[in-house]
Amino acid sequence: MVFYYISDVVSPPYCIYMGLDKHENEGLIKFGFPEDVWFHVDKLSSAHVYLRLPKHQTIDDIPAAVLEDCAQLVKANSIQGCKMNNINIVYTPWANLKKTGDMDVGQIGFHRGKDVKSIKVEKKKNEIVNRLNRTKEEKFPDLRAEKEKRDQEERKESRRKVQEEREKEKSAAVQRKEEAELRSYSSLMTSDKMTSNQDVDSDASDDFM
Repeated sequence: MVFYYISDVVSPPYCIYMGLDKHENEGLIKFGFPEDVWFHVDKLSSAHVYLRLPKHQTIDDIPAAVLEDCAQLVKANSIQGCKMNNINIVYTPWANLKKTGDMDVGQIGFHRGKDVKSIKVEKKKNEIVNRLNRTKEEKFPDLRAEKEKRDQEERKESRRKVQEEREKEKSAAVQRKEEAELRSYSSLMTSDKMTSNQDVDSDASDDFM
């Protein structure tokens, strides 16, 4: 089971989701989207919360209010963290998550430590958690199928962009050829290479009399 929440503090709203338990989180780790950002309480057990970004955004573009929503949701779903003040929430792009065979279920590492960010939460804000809980939905998604569909759409989009580039290059080549032909024609029509009736030898003209 996966829980979905809507962060509507900005428009358009953002989707936040998390797995029911550590076993469900294994699937989220494996079949996440490149647009996802992972959140967790630093050095404490907590839920694995994900924020799905629009394709044109990066982790640095997350609105402050949405970032706080994610942090509060993580804190509220940590047995220890929910009772503590001034805790750190770490977050990083899904692509930076590292999972190896020797790790326990639910355990995770990072490929690059420098890509891990953090935000401090002073205390739990019930108004935020309650607002998010009112949007909560429980679903049983086929994570593998969703990931395959997303990847298929991405490949289709990549092929479309490649085709567009080829068409642009082809059009540019035709334009360059036409411009070169025009310059060549213009050089043949320069005044020093052209003649008029006045330039013809008068004796030659008499031959036609």
